[in-house]
Amino acid sequence: MKALVTTDDGDTGLRLDPVADPEPRAGQALVAVSAVGVNRGDLSILGQLPPGSRLGWDVAGTVIRAAPDGSGPARGTRVLGLADRDGWAERVALGTGRLARLPDSLDWQSAAALPVAGLTALYALQRAGRLVGRTVLVTGAGGGVGRAAVQLASAAGAKVIAWVGSPERAQGLAALGADHVATYGEDPREPVDILLDSCGGEVLTSAFETVTAGGSVVCYGNTARADLRLPRDWGHARPGVSLHAVALFDEVTRRDVAHDLAFLVQLVTEGRLDPQVARVVDWTDPAPVLRDLAERRLNGKAVLAL
Repeated sequence: MKALVTTDDGDTGLRLDPVADPEPRAGQALVAVSAVGVNRGDLSILGQLPPGSRLGWDVAGTVIRAAPDGSGPARGTRVLGLADRDGWAERVALGTGRLARLPDSLDWQSAAALPVAGLTALYALQRAGRLVGRTVLVTGAGGGVGRAAVQLASAAGAKVIAWVGSPERAQGLAALGADHVATYGEDPREPVDILLDSCGGEVLTSAFETVTAGGSVVCYGNTARADLRLPRDWGHARPGVSLHAVALFDEVTRRDVAHDLAFLVQLVTEGRLDPQVARVVDWTDPAPVLRDLAERRLNGKAVLAL
């Protein structure tokens, strides 16, 4: 079979190469891949891996061999799942605890955009605590995780403030449930009970100053690649604020991922969550869309179609 593997041709260097077919373990189903999602996490490690390395977590496709231990979906079932960084391939072995069935009404591209972005947003909001009647500030709201978080927080009864890096990144956020959209540094108009931050750096520092006493701060990313800094008076000025770090691939070791993926699929099929697919391209030429994602020219998710 073929898979996208890294090359030494710059930050977006990938090529299609023959690789060995996967050999599923007892609790893994073999899936023929139809579409894969691209995440900023893929980009962050792309230039660090040696040539010939595999990539890809978000997968949508069809089970062609059920798990040997009898767990999970049967052959012929449409599924989405979370791969072990080897999903950008024609076939992949996926743990049945990280698979969810797809209805025929959900297209491959939308499904492939869900796992990493949807689970990250879901787990970050769950860590934040009660949402009904509270005000949530989402930084990095223009990206895939941010757009999912805006929708989930709004659907849960929160007032949502979306912070973005430029007016272009704000497109569509009001329609997704954001009550107020602003660029970094602008006044969010009111104190916030919950801060969901993916940016780090100065964005986190300034956003923290809007959090009320007793509020929650959840950091799930650091796109600034900078030390996380809080104001000097962070504890005295805002007593009782709780600080949390959410890392997806740590969370999935303790979560019922199959259940959570099924929940996200249900929200999409009911029209309560839009996966926000910004662009779909053929997987044989991924470099242009990878560059656009890296340079934040996409509002939402990039998907590679096989």
